Amino acid sequence: MTLQRSQIRIAVNFALDGLLAALAVIGACWLADPAHPMPSPAVLPLAGSAAIWLVGVPFGLARQHWRFTALPDAIAVGASAVFAALLLVLLLVGVGARLPSASFPPLLMITLGLALLAPRVLYRMARSRREVLSDDAETALLLGDGEGAELFLAALSRESHQRYRVIGVLAGSARETGRRIHNVPILGEVSGLAAALDRLAEAGQMPAVLVVASRELVGPALREIMDEAERRGIRAARAPRPTTLSPTTPGEPETALRPIAIEDLLNRPQVALDREGMARMIQGRCVLVTGAGGSIGSELARQVAGFGPARLILLDSSEFALWRIDLELSEQVPGLARAAVIADVRDRARIEALCAEWRPDLVFHAAALKHVPIVEANPLEGIATNALGTRNVADAARAAGAGLMVLISTDKAVNPSSVMGASKRLAEIYAQGLDVAARRQAGMRIVTVRFGNVLGSTGSVVPLFRRQLARGGPLTVTHPDMRRYFMTVREAVSLVLQAAVVGRSDAALPVAQGGIFVLDMGEPVKIVDLARQMIRLAGLRPDLDIPIRFTGLRPGEKLFEELFHGAERPIETGFPGLLMAAPRVADAALVGRAFDELAALIQRGEAAAALAALARLVPEFGAQPLAAAGPTG
Repeated sequence: MTLQRSQIRIAVNFALDGLLAALAVIGACWLADPAHPMPSPAVLPLAGSAAIWLVGVPFGLARQHWRFTALPDAIAVGASAVFAALLLVLLLVGVGARLPSASFPPLLMITLGLALLAPRVLYRMARSRREVLSDDAETALLLGDGEGAELFLAALSRESHQRYRVIGVLAGSARETGRRIHNVPILGEVSGLAAALDRLAEAGQMPAVLVVASRELVGPALREIMDEAERRGIRAARAPRPTTLSPTTPGEPETALRPIAIEDLLNRPQVALDREGMARMIQGRCVLVTGAGGSIGSELARQVAGFGPARLILLDSSEFALWRIDLELSEQVPGLARAAVIADVRDRARIEALCAEWRPDLVFHAAALKHVPIVEANPLEGIATNALGTRNVADAARAAGAGLMVLISTDKAVNPSSVMGASKRLAEIYAQGLDVAARRQAGMRIVTVRFGNVLGSTGSVVPLFRRQLARGGPLTVTHPDMRRYFMTVREAVSLVLQAAVVGRSDAALPVAQGGIFVLDMGEPVKIVDLARQMIRLAGLRPDLDIPIRFTGLRPGEKLFEELFHGAERPIETGFPGLLMAAPRVADAALVGRAFDELAALIQRGEAAAALAALARLVPEFGAQPLAAAGPTG
């Protein structure tokens, strides 16, 4: 039935175009020679209809939806009018008929174009006037670039019952002020939001919602918008992405606003990256990513895949996590040669066999146990995975001829108060020792990169808060003064790749021996402030709609994480987003013997002795009170 109705409409359009073309021919003849207004020959109007039918087929005139007439449709109409007029004039000349006047060809083009386009425009205007605001329509102020605002307004105009009445636009530049988009005035620029809201309040037009229509509004600029909205008691939300203005659920309008993501609030402008250097490092090489199913490992796999490696080896101990990233890459980069390998980095023989089989050129080691309370309760597993697992991967990769390994470390390795942090610091020490030896003996280089929390990672606070919000609260925070560094996973991984490029090159680095790259994480964020912001983003009020409950510090947790030891200072590298630290370096042979001792203690299940050995190897951890541990860990 729907197909039949569509065919009827196409047939009606076809007939209307023919009738309009015939009338246009009559009009052109009258304009060309008012003294003899009747067309000659008399069949000329019918010939005009035939010409527009013939020319209109390739331009799809009959298939146009008049209600949604836009610039591409107008161009198609204009082109059809020109070609139909030329065809008709050539026909008259060919049969030897007299043209009404020399002005007849251009007049025919004009009348044909107007006759075909005017009804379409008038029909759209009439339908637009029939569109009414919903009873609960909200007044809205659009914020952002012209393209995003135009697409949102265009989508809004197509709705039969509009849920928003847009009273103005704030553009990215003051140069746009005074102009209009879809007849909506541009009131100023986004940076002048407070002043614009003051003016609207005086005029009694305070918007109910601020619609962020630009994807460039992130980080501090977006936080200012959110703060201003909170002060005024109005809502802020995002317009749909310009490339995906479509309903996310059946029956949902395509202009349905999206919540502002916490990642957008904490995001920072992207620093300039050496993507050519990344391509030279990765393209055509075999790349191994351990922990490929985790938040960091999976993003590493995505970004590495984009640089065209010869083969990508995805290694993880979790079958489900491995399947998920392997499936994603099979859909996004189907031509990429890859292998999904289930393995545990603690299994030295297995890792050696895999590296010998695949012979990776480049290794990204992201596999780790990172949840502080769980590692605190299972210390032997944490040491075996984070420290001994790093040695297994590094030794196997070096034996297989790899040129570079990148170790993903953490801010918890600085002055560690937990087994997790101390085990990662031990991994750093081993990597530093191998890298120093490699500089002297031309072996495998190891680049260590240290950074804080990534938003949305497994076990992090943001997914926890989202789950608690979905249940109606409360949101649980360990301490009102707890602060953490945060970075989006995409930005963190991009900077990890940048550090790898810089670390493997011969660039003059400020730390020649055993330096560790530290990502510039910006300022630390209070966790309780993050919780309050997420409650507001959900359209709720902290402490009134959703309570916040403080639960106390958990074993191994610190109030403040550090990116540098107390005796260290941040060292500029000359590359945006990258700093360096210069912690002490231990001899690789001595560290290797200490690792053998640790492995034996773990094999025997002697948790207390293993923790004591860890404290000797990492003196900063030794200064902390050791957690009680049973004989089996």
